[in-house]
Amino acid sequence: MLDWFVDFIHNGSPAAVGIITIALMLICGFALTRLTRLLKLPNVTAYIITGILIGPYCLNLVPSAVTDNTGFLPDIALAFIAFSTGQFFRLNALKGNGMKVLIITILEACVASVFVFIATYYILRMDFAFSCVLAALASATAPASTMMTIRQTGAKGDFVNTLLQVVALDDVVGLLAYSIAISIALATSISGTGSGFDIKNVIFPLLINLASIITGALLGVVMKFLIPEKRSKDNKLILSVAILLGFCGICQILGVSPLLGCMFMSTVYINITDDDNLFKQLNSFSPPILLLFFVRSGVCFDLGALTGSHASSGSVSLLMLGVVYFLIRILGKYVGAFLGCFITHKDKLVRNYLGLALIPQAGVAIGLAELGARTLGGETGSALRTVILASSVLYELIGPASAKISLSLSHSYDNTATDDAKPKLNPKDEEKLMVNLLIERIREIQSEIPQHELQPAFYDSQATQPIQRHLHSPR
Repeated sequence: MLDWFVDFIHNGSPAAVGIITIALMLICGFALTRLTRLLKLPNVTAYIITGILIGPYCLNLVPSAVTDNTGFLPDIALAFIAFSTGQFFRLNALKGNGMKVLIITILEACVASVFVFIATYYILRMDFAFSCVLAALASATAPASTMMTIRQTGAKGDFVNTLLQVVALDDVVGLLAYSIAISIALATSISGTGSGFDIKNVIFPLLINLASIITGALLGVVMKFLIPEKRSKDNKLILSVAILLGFCGICQILGVSPLLGCMFMSTVYINITDDDNLFKQLNSFSPPILLLFFVRSGVCFDLGALTGSHASSGSVSLLMLGVVYFLIRILGKYVGAFLGCFITHKDKLVRNYLGLALIPQAGVAIGLAELGARTLGGETGSALRTVILASSVLYELIGPASAKISLSLSHSYDNTATDDAKPKLNPKDEEKLMVNLLIERIREIQSEIPQHELQPAFYDSQATQPIQRHLHSPR
């Protein structure tokens, strides 16, 4: 029965094969999340495992033509990820504790990268370009499983606030590190040496990345005028997706990553408009795209390569390399977070346990690995993808547990309560929360009422003011 289904998928018309395979990837990815949810694992883990199961090393349900013709998925998925990251960089929110968080983030990201580079290049004697890119990818952190654990435990306090700000900034440092590393890697490939290279081969790619940042920032201003408040939700979604895809296409033509440009696009947009609704729309639109991207990454995962060695890794097997990367990155994250908290004089509970919550790695790292694999090409690119995917599965498996341990040891929640327990509010805070929710609901209803259909004789624009004054008045 399964053989007949495999033949049916592989031997159909190209259009039918593509449509059925995409549907299969979506259904299987969703189905496996039902299992990982019971195990309290993030969805990303389910998607990667799904890709491995339906890929060529297990059930072989995905034709190679589909993976070959969907190489654009990493660019689109990362564009959405990078755009959603920019919304966290409100200038007014970064003024208070921003400098301390920035120092902690830079240290925890850079120390992890330095540790990985020393281990791979100087100890394992691996290729210089490969070591640079792999070290840059070590800086990225996946906040999804950490944030999921925070919601489940209802944790709060200085530890949680610092953690959320660090993971929001962490991917920015990762994107910058990757952009620099890939430029250096390409420069060394052009020069054909592992040490000396022409500085112009590094400066020119960096200037192109700077141009993409400026272009993205300008598009953020353009978005403000193209997407005013009076624009319908459907048209806002259409225009924003069109701008993102257009920008990705231009960056692809120029051979530059769209990540930094997309991130600065959303950063400029959120700071000049303070519009959260657009990000909510895009977040509800992107899950199928991200699912397909992660499942495809699992399909492309080369299981057979784990037991072999590549030219970039010398005589070291990729399995050994993956283990070294996995352990050294954890050590680097912990040491970097500890040093950052020590320098900024954070509380010892934050200093001692913040690094444990920064272990997970998935979305951005996998996307960057796909871009790096395509840019470097050949065995080097394949080895890069294999190591990152294999380690990401392990990171996502232990990530929730390590995050919960850090929250418990930092006394951020009551570890005698159940996972679903939430912190209790005092009566005044609970009353204030209910009033704010009621006010927000009234405003939503008002915004949905079509003003032109109301008759002046039956509508008074001031009618709601007494209600609002009453709601805002102190009790």
